Amino acid sequence: MTGKVAVAGLGVIILIPVLIAAGMTSVFSAVFGGGSSQPSATALADIPADYLALYRAAAGVCPGLDWTILAAIGKIETDHGRSTLPGVSSGENAAHAAGPMQFLQASFDGVLARHQLPPGGASPPSRYNPHDAVYAAAFYLCDNGVSRGDVRAAIFSYNHADWYVQEVLDQAKKYAAAAAVVGTGDCNAIQALNARALAAINYACGQRGLPYVWGGNGVQDGGFDCSGLTKAAYAAAGITLPRTADTQYRAGPLVASGQPLLPGDLVFFGTLANIHHVGLYIGGGLMIDAPDFGQVVTIESYAERDYLGATRPAGSVGA
Repeated sequence: MTGKVAVAGLGVIILIPVLIAAGMTSVFSAVFGGGSSQPSATALADIPADYLALYRAAAGVCPGLDWTILAAIGKIETDHGRSTLPGVSSGENAAHAAGPMQFLQASFDGVLARHQLPPGGASPPSRYNPHDAVYAAAFYLCDNGVSRGDVRAAIFSYNHADWYVQEVLDQAKKYAAAAAVVGTGDCNAIQALNARALAAINYACGQRGLPYVWGGNGVQDGGFDCSGLTKAAYAAAGITLPRTADTQYRAGPLVASGQPLLPGDLVFFGTLANIHHVGLYIGGGLMIDAPDFGQVVTIESYAERDYLGATRPAGSVGA
């Protein structure tokens, strides 16, 4: 969408405790807004508090969009509005882009034609207003790839360069690095970043020891198969999933390549043409799953299979 601008250095690193479990969910949401991953120390040091709140909140308008993608774009484009180059607070740059998210006027107007921005910005909406620019960026990314699970395509639509896509993903990973340590892999000490993921894990943990049954949906069938377990787990959390591993994967929202897994994510195995297994990630490199004939619902490493990718059902409802 724009050209890249120079950015400032990092500030002093600030550390905060990891917010986990159901009791902390409301506090986490109140402080940081929507979005699924937790800010790392790097994010807290580098992103102004008002921008961090905007990125977190705006990500909530697009299921599957992590706030770190918005924040990474804001960093690369204008250092979260702190750049003094032309086209940030006034005027346009050489590519005719403007504002903290560096929108072309036509692209910004296109978003406004398709979406009503939430209240809190300028009247009329302005690409120079951080609130309007960040929300418009979230809608733009959603329209151009995130809504169909293709985060890379969405970023490429923002700036048509492969190096730009990779730079955004790399920066986003830095901002979410702390999330990689969340989750114990222990059913006796469950950690999760929202109540829905916590409920799904808690349910699945309670099914350990039940036999694997092809097509099984629970005790009434004598046990579970892999996708029967994940469907039932998320049903207990108030989220309806399709029945098979293949359809659950395609229901998304997909976890972007390079992003850390979070407790509650569904992890899938096989190839796009043959998705043959799914488990529920609980942290520590472990998942709960119904493995195969002759086995029982158990906890095991997800890395020991032909891992394909992951989805984040708990993130699809703005939990």
